Amino acid sequence: MASNTDLTLRNSVFYMVFVRNYSPEGTLNAVTADLDRIRALGVDYLWLLPCQPIGKVHRKGSLGSPYAISDYRAVNGELGTLDDFIRLTDECHRRGMKVILDIVYNHTSPDSLLAQTHPEWFYHKADGTLGNRVGEWWDVVDLDYSHRELWDYQIETLRYWAQYVDGFRCDVAPMVPLDFWKAAREAVEEVRPGAVWIAESVDPAFIRYNRSRGVPTASDGELYQAFDVLYEYDSYPFWKSAMLGCAPLSTWVDAVNRQEGLFPENYIKLRNLENHDRPRAADLIADRKALENWTAYLYFAKGATLLYAGQEHAAQHHPTLFDRDSVNWDTGVDLTPLLKELYALKKNPIFTDSSFTLSQIGDCLYAVHEGRDGRRAVGFFSTTGKPCAIVSPLPEGRYHDELSGRQIDIFENVLKFDGNPVIVLINPD
Repeated sequence: MASNTDLTLRNSVFYMVFVRNYSPEGTLNAVTADLDRIRALGVDYLWLLPCQPIGKVHRKGSLGSPYAISDYRAVNGELGTLDDFIRLTDECHRRGMKVILDIVYNHTSPDSLLAQTHPEWFYHKADGTLGNRVGEWWDVVDLDYSHRELWDYQIETLRYWAQYVDGFRCDVAPMVPLDFWKAAREAVEEVRPGAVWIAESVDPAFIRYNRSRGVPTASDGELYQAFDVLYEYDSYPFWKSAMLGCAPLSTWVDAVNRQEGLFPENYIKLRNLENHDRPRAADLIADRKALENWTAYLYFAKGATLLYAGQEHAAQHHPTLFDRDSVNWDTGVDLTPLLKELYALKKNPIFTDSSFTLSQIGDCLYAVHEGRDGRRAVGFFSTTGKPCAIVSPLPEGRYHDELSGRQIDIFENVLKFDGNPVIVLINPD
């Protein structure tokens, strides 16, 4: 794992914003105007989807994907100016938040500045034209990192943005050489010491598919050499299948528990129920109380927590990346009070460095953080939102629920709870 990874990232909450669709204005300034509300949710890092100009050739939709960048070193004029971008980062810092910028280093738009000035830095198809290695991404062309001059350009670009931001989320990081990421991290550290690096790691099926076609793709275990935080796409497909009724929930539970043995002891996963590439949690989980339980688990699970803008209001519609499609903030649901409670709880040191075990009994989950000094955190969650009776890992007795403030009783190792999530902290005498 990256040698200087800060384990307190496990106590952190990231808030993802797609500027175009965040507000009716779709501007950086509109995000800046809402920073007080965002910070009050309990947010440590504001994560901005790519803010650079978008290519026009082979655009998907009317406005194009923010992941089809035409100029790495500019700000998309539709969102605002560089001064607007700097003001946003400054205002985040003034409120005690840091900023993560999404970068896209596997590919550019076909009409990008680099494609025009340095076509030799790109992957070429058999007929000599620029192309990509993933067919459905027909709005982009892939870069070729066998050219060391490309490394220099990309690293200098990162150093440029690191003047303003506190870290990077790296799109399809496994398809860019690991040695490049190591070199980039070292160089950025000179400009922004302690910069945070998040890898969009990919699910094992995609790794196998790419490798079968001769496309080098790094595994999670390899990526942890350069990155602080990885996606949980090794387990997410099992969770989604369970939510859709296509697989038992136990397959996801097993996948989560495998992480404790597969990855470095200080691994950090970016826990999420939704993101810009995946369905809204409220669309998969119709029951309000069930959604609250899953949200509580999201904060309780070992790792950093990710919220996608609109999740705090249980937005069901997933905004498209390719057109104007603003977040629906008027859902009649407000999870803000719950998120604030969970944020305060997540700062507890037990979530910084502990072993983690997840178990399932029927419709109930219980999860345990075990500290080396005898401290424990135990969470009970109803996956359906209905009342549960569950065999508890805690001995018989009376305990304090950190979420409701009520006392709960465990009798003959059985906990009965009303369908609301329960979290208990145990400190040694």
